[in-house]
Amino acid sequence: MSKKGKVVVGLSGGVDSSVAAKLLIDEGYEVIGAFMLNWDDTRYTITDEMQWIKDSEDAKMVADKLGIPFHIFDFKKTYFKRVVDYMFREYAIGRTPNPDILCNREIKFDLFWEEAKKYNADFVATGHYARKGIIEKDGQTYYQLLAGIDIKKDQSYFLAQLNQEQLKHALFPIGELEKPEVRRIAKEADFITAEKRDSQGLCFVGKVNLPDFLRQQLAPKEGDIIVIPREYYEQFKVPENFENERERLEFLGKTYNYQPTDGQVVGKHQGAHYFTKGQRKGLNIGGFKQRTFVIDTDVQNNIVYIGEHYTHPGLYRQALKVLKDEIHWVRPDLVLKEGETMEVDIRYRHLQPLRKGRLHQFEDVLWVEFFEAQQAIAEGQFVAWYIDDELVGSGVIS
Repeated sequence: MSKKGKVVVGLSGGVDSSVAAKLLIDEGYEVIGAFMLNWDDTRYTITDEMQWIKDSEDAKMVADKLGIPFHIFDFKKTYFKRVVDYMFREYAIGRTPNPDILCNREIKFDLFWEEAKKYNADFVATGHYARKGIIEKDGQTYYQLLAGIDIKKDQSYFLAQLNQEQLKHALFPIGELEKPEVRRIAKEADFITAEKRDSQGLCFVGKVNLPDFLRQQLAPKEGDIIVIPREYYEQFKVPENFENERERLEFLGKTYNYQPTDGQVVGKHQGAHYFTKGQRKGLNIGGFKQRTFVIDTDVQNNIVYIGEHYTHPGLYRQALKVLKDEIHWVRPDLVLKEGETMEVDIRYRHLQPLRKGRLHQFEDVLWVEFFEAQQAIAEGQFVAWYIDDELVGSGVIS
């Protein structure tokens, strides 16, 4: 048994996890490789290849090259229940889910850890571009989730729902490296994955035609596409005074209750639940001088509302809210009490530049205020907040 401990590395068949395993061996850990089989259905992927077979073979070849044991963990049933079903539920009610964040919380750092413990593992490791810190505070040990050094590849946002227990047993070996260095190490080690392209699309599923994928449970239904003119927003004047801070935040985070009479029908779609705020592809309408964007969807009445040009007022908000039971603090020692505020950096999409803002904690809700209005904030997505390079909390946008 290594003094460093035993680690089960999630070998995905990609270059990042391959190098993660090598670095751990070099550091003196006892390493086991494992491939997570979460999906093997190619009916809705853009290519009909059984990609998981190729990926698992590549992972096995890397494990053989490193001289470490290799296993395949079959999580298909649980993955569908915890991740895919969640996607269907969210799209059905008109929200935009983030399966990658759920996949990390529910599969890679939960189910995978439970399986790793059967091999007497002390840790699990992945090829995420993130870092882990450890601090002592008031006699307690806290684990920090830190951004990866490579800002172009930083994946801390995808880990925003991890908790202290999950971080305690997690290792991120490549978090201190930039991508070119990772590829250099893989090439020197003669890994088959050294020049392999990074995976894209849904976590473990791959690139999919989203409407085709969703049609498994959400049937197509023709509805109207309605364009909302800029003049619509002239009725919403900024009040001279607000009764209180909450009223101000609710105005900044206002969402619009569009009605069909507020605009003009300009086309048809095959299901409002296939669209998300900010989307510009897939509308298949013409006749506009500028690009059009989805500004809202009404899944109950099956209507997609659009606006012309990226400056359209319907695309912007300056605040969003997270309901009390959907607030998650990676650092529980920093939890805000009712009435408290905190200045933070904010991200609500992967690799989006951090935005300056402030958290406002109320009894039933956390308001996240941006110092400048932001584009295409979609309900159901995750917002994460940082202090410097540490991701300290997150929540589901309501």
